[in-house]
Amino acid sequence: MPTYQYACTECGHAFDQFQSFSEASLTECPECGGKLRKVFSAAGVVFKGSGFYRTDSRSGSSSSTSSTSSSSTSSSTSSPAPAASGSSD
Repeated sequence: MPTYQYACTECGHAFDQFQSFSEASLTECPECGGKLRKVFSAAGVVFKGSGFYRTDSRSGSSSSTSSTSSSSTSSSTSSPAPAASGSSD
Protein backbone atom coordinates (compact mmCIF):
# COMPACT_ATOMS: atom_id res chain seq x y z
CA MET A 1 0.00 0.00 0.00
CA PRO A 2 1.58 3.32 -1.05
CA THR A 3 2.28 6.18 1.31
CA TYR A 4 1.26 9.66 0.19
CA GLN A 5 2.47 12.93 1.64
CA TYR A 6 -0.05 15.73 2.16
CA ALA A 7 0.35 19.34 3.23
CA CYS A 8 -2.30 21.88 4.15
CA THR A 9 -2.29 25.04 2.04
CA GLU A 10 -3.66 27.12 4.92
CA CYS A 11 -1.99 26.03 8.17
CA GLY A 12 1.03 24.18 6.71
CA HIS A 13 0.30 20.93 8.58
CA ALA A 14 2.14 18.07 6.82
CA PHE A 15 1.56 14.33 7.28
CA ASP A 16 1.84 10.94 5.58
CA GLN A 17 -1.16 8.75 4.75
CA PHE A 18 -1.34 5.09 3.70
CA GLN A 19 -3.85 4.76 0.87
CA SER A 20 -4.56 2.23 -1.86
CA PHE A 21 -4.45 3.30 -5.50
CA SER A 22 -8.22 3.10 -5.80
CA GLU A 23 -8.93 5.43 -2.83
CA ALA A 24 -9.73 9.07 -3.48
CA SER A 25 -7.18 11.70 -2.44
CA LEU A 26 -7.71 13.50 0.85
CA THR A 27 -9.02 17.03 0.44
CA GLU A 28 -9.56 18.34 3.97
CA CYS A 29 -6.91 19.04 6.61
CA PRO A 30 -7.51 17.11 9.85
CA GLU A 31 -6.08 20.02 11.90
CA CYS A 32 -7.85 23.10 10.56
CA GLY A 33 -10.24 21.85 7.86
CA GLY A 34 -8.30 23.68 5.13
CA LYS A 35 -7.52 22.45 1.64
CA LEU A 36 -4.88 19.71 1.27
CA ARG A 37 -2.42 19.17 -1.53
CA LYS A 38 -0.26 16.14 -2.34
CA VAL A 39 3.47 16.63 -1.91
CA PHE A 40 5.57 15.05 -4.66
CA SER A 41 9.28 14.40 -4.31
CA ALA A 42 11.97 12.71 -6.38
CA ALA A 43 11.92 8.94 -6.32
CA GLY A 44 14.82 7.38 -4.48
CA VAL A 45 15.88 4.97 -7.20
CA VAL A 46 19.54 4.05 -7.64
CA PHE A 47 20.62 1.64 -10.37
CA LYS A 48 23.60 -0.43 -9.27
CA GLY A 49 25.20 -3.52 -10.71
CA SER A 50 25.57 -4.83 -14.22
CA GLY A 51 22.97 -4.56 -16.94
CA PHE A 52 22.43 -0.81 -16.92
CA TYR A 53 25.05 0.22 -19.44
CA ARG A 54 25.30 -0.31 -23.19
CA THR A 55 28.58 -2.21 -22.80
CA ASP A 56 27.08 -4.67 -20.28
CA SER A 57 25.11 -6.45 -23.01
CA ARG A 58 28.30 -7.62 -24.73
CA SER A 59 29.14 -11.32 -24.54
CA GLY A 60 31.55 -12.67 -21.92
CA SER A 61 31.45 -11.59 -18.30
CA SER A 62 35.24 -11.41 -17.82
CA SER A 63 35.80 -9.61 -21.12
CA SER A 64 32.92 -7.25 -20.32
CA THR A 65 34.99 -5.32 -17.79
CA SER A 66 38.01 -5.14 -20.07
CA SER A 67 35.86 -4.31 -23.11
CA THR A 68 34.08 -1.62 -21.12
CA SER A 69 37.22 0.44 -20.75
CA SER A 70 38.66 -0.47 -24.15
CA SER A 71 35.38 -0.10 -26.06
CA SER A 72 34.75 3.37 -24.71
CA THR A 73 38.29 4.36 -25.63
CA SER A 74 38.42 2.53 -28.94
CA SER A 75 34.87 3.42 -30.01
CA SER A 76 35.89 7.00 -30.67
CA THR A 77 39.06 5.92 -32.49
CA SER A 78 37.54 2.89 -34.22
CA SER A 79 35.12 4.97 -36.31
CA PRO A 80 37.84 6.96 -38.13
CA ALA A 81 40.07 3.89 -38.54
CA PRO A 82 37.60 1.86 -40.69
CA ALA A 83 36.73 4.99 -42.67
CA ALA A 84 40.42 5.65 -43.31
CA SER A 85 41.16 2.03 -44.26
CA GLY A 86 37.94 1.84 -46.29
CA SER A 87 38.88 4.91 -48.30
CA SER A 88 42.35 3.52 -49.11
CA ASP A 89 40.92 0.28 -50.58
